[in-house]
Amino acid sequence: MNSDATDPVQGAKEAVRREAEIYRDGSDQPLGGYAAAMAVYAASVGAGLVAVKLAGRRGDARVGPWDLALMGLTTHKVSRLLAKDPVTSPLRAFFTRFRGASAPAELSEEVRGEGGRKAAGELITCPFCTAQWIATGYAFGLVLAPGLTRSAGAVFSAVAVSDWLQLAYVRLQKAQAG
Repeated sequence: MNSDATDPVQGAKEAVRREAEIYRDGSDQPLGGYAAAMAVYAASVGAGLVAVKLAGRRGDARVGPWDLALMGLTTHKVSRLLAKDPVTSPLRAFFTRFRGASAPAELSEEVRGEGGRKAAGELITCPFCTAQWIATGYAFGLVLAPGLTRSAGAVFSAVAVSDWLQLAYVRLQKAQAG
C-alpha cells in the first residue's frame, strides 16, 4: 500500500512546492513558468546543437572582435525591437496590457496573467531577457549560415546606430533651441 505520505515522488513535489512558497514570500513570482522558460531555452540550444551536427558543421566557430561587435549591436536592436517596438506589439498582446509610450518609438506594457503566461510576458517585454535568446540564435547562425547571419546582423546593427544618431540629433536640436 503506497500512500501519498510514503510516495517519494509526491514527497519531492510537496517539498518543492513548500520551498517555492517560502521563496515567494507572498509574491506572485511564477517559478513554474520560469522553469518552463529555462527548459524551452535548454531544449532550443539542444535542437541547435543537433542542427549543427546534422549539417556536418563544427560548433567551434571563431568569433572575432568584429563579429562580437556586430553580434552585440544586433542583439541590442533585435531584443528592443521584440520587447518594446509598437510594430511587434501583436506578438506581445496576449501577455501584456498597453500602458502608453515609454520612449521614442517604444511602448510601455504591463505583463498580465499568471504562471507560464506571466513568465512568458516578462520574458518578451524585457530586452535584457530576450537578449540571451537573440545572442544564442546569432551564435548558432554564425555556425550554420555565417554569411547570411552577418548580413542580417549588419542590417540590424545599422538600424541600431541610426537610432542612436536620430536620438542624438533630436538632443542637439533641443540644446540649440533651448
